[in-house]
Amino acid sequence: MPYVTGVERMWRKQGVREGLLAGIELGLELRFGGEGLRLLPEIYRIEDVDVLQAIHDGLRTAGTLKELRRIYQDYVFQPAGAKVELQPAIV
Repeated sequence: MPYVTGVERMWRKQGVREGLLAGIELGLELRFGGEGLRLLPEIYRIEDVDVLQAIHDGLRTAGTLKELRRIYQDYVFQPAGAKVELQPAIV
């Protein structure tokens, strides 16, 4: 297995984040229209790719924006550095 530098890991993580954000944006628009896109400013503040993956996965099962927002609201509204335990999406 080739050695991966810290910089390479950082760029890979950033690429995953950007891909998830693009997928979330598309999913919000297709599923909830303009109303869904209003969540993007909050979602763009999220750096944790695990939280973004949970949002991405939640787009499949959330019936309302309120349900989708529950996935990440604890993360967004916690003080900086606080760890939040993510709950798996119910399928």
